[in-house]
Amino acid sequence: NMAAILQAAGADYPAEPVLVLSNRADAAGLGIAAARGVPTAVVESRAFKGDRAGFEAAMEAELVRHGVEIIALAGFMRVLTAEFVRRWEGRLINIHPSLLPAFPGLDTHARALAAGVRLHGCTVHLVTAGVDEGPIIAQAAVPVLPNDTEASLAARVLAEEHQLYPAALSWLAAGRVRLEAGRAVITGAEYAAEYEPESLLNPLPRAALLSTQKDICRDLGKAMAEKEHYDFVEVTSADILADRRGGWEGFTRFVTWGTGATVLVLVLMAIFLV
Repeated sequence: NMAAILQAAGADYPAEPVLVLSNRADAAGLGIAAARGVPTAVVESRAFKGDRAGFEAAMEAELVRHGVEIIALAGFMRVLTAEFVRRWEGRLINIHPSLLPAFPGLDTHARALAAGVRLHGCTVHLVTAGVDEGPIIAQAAVPVLPNDTEASLAARVLAEEHQLYPAALSWLAAGRVRLEAGRAVITGAEYAAEYEPESLLNPLPRAALLSTQKDICRDLGKAMAEKEHYDFVEVTSADILADRRGGWEGFTRFVTWGTGATVLVLVLMAIFLV
């Protein structure tokens, strides 16, 4: 995901990566960033031995030094304190490998298979004090195939992550994400105009797609039935979230980049690229 963001951040992207920071000196992504000419830094979490406030203060010193305005978490497997999150409210973004609020936390793909869901995917959300609980900016869905393993499902979701995360980050950087009653709303009429339901018939559509959960479930079920991937047509919210108390809007698959004022982006990542 870090590499995907760096790849996407070209001339027309509304953000400039200014720092890749890791809590592990042996993180492979540090070399990838350095090869692209992006500054890197390491703040070893182990050196603070449970002193979370001290660890975060050391990180923030690097953020200030590099003029960071937005933080994008990518495989950063540490829980941030409520104080840190509050200071970066609205400027701290994360990607999670499930269709939240289903399967927060770890082992999402194994849990999705065990639950027997028909759709799985990933979520980009603003970070709040609760783990994987922040307002949802965008989601990408993939079918769960009958012969899927944890590895095959994870690979299918990861391919979507690499498209979705740079896109959602571009919306935030361009000022197109606002909060209304605790929910993230994306502005910009061009996104709705580019919605193409027929693109779901292509396993890897490149057109922008914005719709409601109901539309996505109906069209994806139809597409899979026509391609004989499944023996069902309707995919309902119950197939995704047995305990969900309501639907959500802004179900997103692929998007085009927006334009806007250049801002600075920090990508936090851990030892493994996600």
